Parts: sequence; structure tokens; C-alpha cells
Amino acid sequence: MKIFGGRATTELTVSICSYLGIEPGLAAISKFPNDNTFVRIKENVRNQDVFVVQTSVPPVDEAFMELLIMVDTLRRASAKSITAVLPYYPYVRSDKKDQPRVPITARLVADLMVTAGVNRVITVDLTADQIQGFFTIPADHLTAQPVFVRYFKEKQLAGELPDPVIVAPDPGAVKRAQRFSEKMGASIAFVDKRRVGDEVRATTVVGEVAGKQAILFDEEIDRGSTFVQAVKLLTDRGATEVYGACTHAVLSDGAPERLSKTAVKEFVVTDTVPVPATKRWGNLVVLPIAPLLGECIRRIDGGQSVSALFE
Repeated sequence: MKIFGGRATTELTVSICSYLGIEPGLAAISKFPNDNTFVRIKENVRNQDVFVVQTSVPPVDEAFMELLIMVDTLRRASAKSITAVLPYYPYVRSDKKDQPRVPITARLVADLMVTAGVNRVITVDLTADQIQGFFTIPADHLTAQPVFVRYFKEKQLAGELPDPVIVAPDPGAVKRAQRFSEKMGASIAFVDKRRVGDEVRATTVVGEVAGKQAILFDEEIDRGSTFVQAVKLLTDRGATEVYGACTHAVLSDGAPERLSKTAVKEFVVTDTVPVPATKRWGNLVVLPIAPLLGECIRRIDGGQSVSALFE
């Protein structure tokens, strides 16, 4: 087994390999003067099971093209199998035609990876479960819920969360929040969102949150505008504390400054997307995703059940 990482996931690749007790694969990735990406694998991968780790970060297109070139390089080097490990799936929100004459780019991403030579995909917390159906190859869709459950369970046992409520940010996320609430032994509520003109606004909270510690749970936080509205709604409805829990910390367009001014006690994310120092603030908590990905890779390599991770 060999694990290689793209330039967007250098630290994450090292952490995964450390968990597995192996050294990262050696590859040289550089740019020609004409801006073309060049990849050279610096060790033998013939008849090896190879995993390539690359997440979606700006510039997104460049990171994804780098992944495709690495896969093509490994295929031509006679790797036995190639698994793309995508902690944050590229173009994950472009999963349907919600207006005329627009693409379904998440499907295009899947097709391009298969064409390049990917045999299996591992990803974490897709925006929509149906994206798994875009693949004609095996796709392991992991969830970071065990990471969050472990963190908040410790707080619960310490008496910091005597009466938690898991809050879905919109009606479409209720099922995901329900699974989280079952693991926590907590009640559930959700925020109702409505489109007003060109904006999506959080309008009301459905469920009882008064006197409870609300954990606002989502798979992704981008600009954070509706999240800020949801926090205000929850505090207005009597929630004693509000925690944020989001798998993918995209944090674009001034989101850190926006979120740091809210009444959130802690904002908990994972490092499926690298969170640089410039995007961190005092009550941001970044949990490592490497153990989850590393264990998944170990189970795939050993022919064991991946779903057993979440039982």
C-alpha cells in the first residue's frame, strides 16, 4: 500500500500515514513556465494498491487537475489499483439542475476521475447522498459524525451539555441531524429557511430549544451568512448556549470575521479543508479527520467492512 498526497493536502497526508505507521509516497509536483503541471512518482508502484489524497481548495480547478495528472501518472506506472481520497469533494454543491441551462459539475468530476483511471473513491459528508450514484466505481461515503459525537460526548459527560438539542440548519438536513441526535441522546429541531429575492434567510425555528444547549450541525460552512441568522434565532428562542459543528470549513468571503462576532460558544470543524492561521479565531476548534480516513484506508486494504466504523 502506498499513499500519495497532492499539494493541497500535504499535512493531512502525513497525518494519515502517521496513523497507519507508514511513510508518505514520494512524488515531485511542479509547474513548467507555461503554467502546466508536472508530476513524477519517485518510487516503484508496480502492482501496488495506491491511495491519492487531494481535497478541494482554491484554486479548485488547479487542485483537481493535479489529482487527475497524479492518477494518470500512477496508472501509467502500473499501479494495481488507485483510490482517490477526497475529504472535500470538488464542486459538491453543483449536484443538480436547479435552473435552465446549467451543468451538473459534480457528475462531470466523477466522470473525469473514472476516465483518468480511479478505481475507487473515498469522500466525507457530501452535500447530497445521491452524488454517490454519479459513480460507476465503488464510492465510500464517510461521515465525520463520529468525530463530532466523541467531542461533544466528552462535554456531555463533563456536565457542560446537560440538555443538548441538535439543530439542522434547514429541513433538508433533518435526517443527518437525526442520526447525530440519536448518538448524543439529544432532542432535535430545525431552522426553516426561505428565499427572499436573491437571498436565503433563516426565518424560524421548528422544535423546542428554550433552556437547552443548541448544537447547530451542518456538513459545510461557506460564507456563514445564514448560519449567523440561525444563531440569532436560536438565542432569541431561549437557547442558553449555541455551538456550531460543521465538517468542511470553507470559510470564504469574510466568514471568519462574520462568525467570530456571533454568540457561538464554540465553532467546531474538521480539517477536511486546511484551515490556515489567517482564518482562525479564538473559539474555533479544528478536529483531525486523519484517524477516520486512515482507518477507512486500513479496512479497504485489509478487505474489512467500512460501514462497521459507524455502527
